[in-house]
Amino acid sequence: MNDTIAAIATAPGRGGIGVVRVSGPMASQVMLALCGRVLEPRKAHLLPFADAQDEPIDTGLALWFPGPHSYTGEDVLELQGHGGPVVMQMLLERVLGSVPGAALRLARPGEFTERAFLNDKLDLAQAEAVADLIDASSAQAARSASRSLAGVFSQQVHALVEQLIELRMLVEATLDFPEEEIDFLERSDARGRLARVRESLEALMAQARQGALLREGLHVVLAGAPNVGKSSLLNALAGAEVAIVTPVAGTTRDRIEQAIQIDGVPLVVVDTAGLRDTADEVERIGIERTLQAVARADVVIRLGEAVSAPAAVDAQASEADAVLAAHLPSGTPVLQVWNKIDLVDQEPRATDDDVWVSARTGAGLDALRAALLRLAGWQGAGEGLFMARERHLQALREARDYLAAAHGHAQRRDEVLDLFAEELRLAQEALNRITGEFGSDDLLGVIFGRFCIGK
Repeated sequence: MNDTIAAIATAPGRGGIGVVRVSGPMASQVMLALCGRVLEPRKAHLLPFADAQDEPIDTGLALWFPGPHSYTGEDVLELQGHGGPVVMQMLLERVLGSVPGAALRLARPGEFTERAFLNDKLDLAQAEAVADLIDASSAQAARSASRSLAGVFSQQVHALVEQLIELRMLVEATLDFPEEEIDFLERSDARGRLARVRESLEALMAQARQGALLREGLHVVLAGAPNVGKSSLLNALAGAEVAIVTPVAGTTRDRIEQAIQIDGVPLVVVDTAGLRDTADEVERIGIERTLQAVARADVVIRLGEAVSAPAAVDAQASEADAVLAAHLPSGTPVLQVWNKIDLVDQEPRATDDDVWVSARTGAGLDALRAALLRLAGWQGAGEGLFMARERHLQALREARDYLAAAHGHAQRRDEVLDLFAEELRLAQEALNRITGEFGSDDLLGVIFGRFCIGK
């Protein structure tokens, strides 16, 4: 934190503009060395940028943000020039060598945002939202990440923590007067307060699961016997000829992945080799990779031909179903889809267990998309939806478990309040980990190490 850091803050490659960002106690000296004068705060200045020999590098804009009124909370200098990679590298080298002997170095990945967090400009959930906004794969994901960055998620977590603190204060005060313990649960409405906290937590978890789905997406694997139309279905969902389609069984030998979106929710759809007993070594390896993909799937689409369903399933389909059942992890949702309804003159339809489609004509694809979102637990992009991560869900689940244990203690009239108070404390710590008010340096290293350099 005592070093001054610098990095190129724009993406690699050519662009209209490029930005070199400097943050730390030596930023003012860098400003004097490159700009030749003190800049007016938060005002763009058009200036020439020269190297150490006063040879021109570029002409661009310089902006000065004295701390604490800056992104990092420190003194920050931003130099905006033409976005060529050579120009940006020359400008960065000039910055790093502008103050001889100074603690001035290249920033680590995510170090600017890490300093913003450490200087209380952002909490941890907001800092993570910065990376989520950059990595957003859909407009809905970007809007949700922006809400998290604005503090929507953090505010709801803080509201829960405040309720817990208030309840803990009552409990801790009562612990000093053991003779009052028996009547405490009734007089202070502790059970009612706890019930309201648990209800608020469940509502927050439901929103967080939607936000996590927007961020993580859904991994959907197409599985079934050869030649049932898996590649055709992938092409239909993608809206492009992603996979080769032929009447020859076993055309697909390896996994083919395609990213798509359904109502703003990102999905990765995986086409796989048909499941059958084969002597072909290449196809056998492809089938092994199919089973590996099934093991990691969030949802498996078991594809069959409408011509053989539902009354009679041919031997090849039965063999594929047996192989799939043997390798399907417990709890993985499976959606039965019957393809090629156009060949048997059937209408597209959907039930709780089956969807009938034609990958060739597109009939029934809307029902299939809706079924996938239903299996994923997507309830629609409600107002105020924010981005969330698996780390957040884990913390919320832990808090829910601790509050459930506290509820169990509250039901026992002869129970002392010590255990009740301890469960409340643990629940609060779990929630505080979301915003970074309670956490470890290792956790911070993992989170910010995944950011891009310059951010």
